[in-house]
Amino acid sequence: MARYTVLYDACVLYPAPLRDLLMQLATADLFRAKWTDAIHGEWMRNVLRARPDIKPEQLDRTRRLMDRAIMDCLVTGYEYLIPSIVLPDEKDRHIAAAAIHARADAIVTYNVKDFPADALAKFNLEAIHPDDFINYQIDLDVASVVIAAQRCRKRLRNPPREATEYLNTLEALQLPKSIGRLRQYVSIL
Repeated sequence: MARYTVLYDACVLYPAPLRDLLMQLATADLFRAKWTDAIHGEWMRNVLRARPDIKPEQLDRTRRLMDRAIMDCLVTGYEYLIPSIVLPDEKDRHIAAAAIHARADAIVTYNVKDFPADALAKFNLEAIHPDDFINYQIDLDVASVVIAAQRCRKRLRNPPREATEYLNTLEALQLPKSIGRLRQYVSIL
């Protein structure tokens, strides 16, 4: 059975709270999540640039855990498509090429404007903001999304976060619609 498939852009894998929620949603089997080694490299470089206190080994561990958590997540063999992709920024072509090769339905990215609808439509592909993506998941299965958010919050130990604090952190990551809807479940998060 074909399932909705998304490719996570590097920008949604850093910051960590969003990466954690998107990974937890993917493990809930609501959709198929994909990425590439190049996407891993990009988010990891950005983390290291912003957080020199984090060691590369820590991020390598996160990368391995991500790859193990989601079956068939790594897209390979897409590079031949890169030259044929036309986007405003040439550096984004590998993202679209991987999504096309993986037969993804969407690219989850903050940078929706970098993936114009007309450029992706011929590949039956769309770019979707993470807030809209999570909001759609709430529409489809609110219980699974609430459980995913609950699991993410409960893993936070250094420091631990109350549900409201956790939702505030996510909302600050440009997720107002999704988090606005999740606030009604704050008592069970």
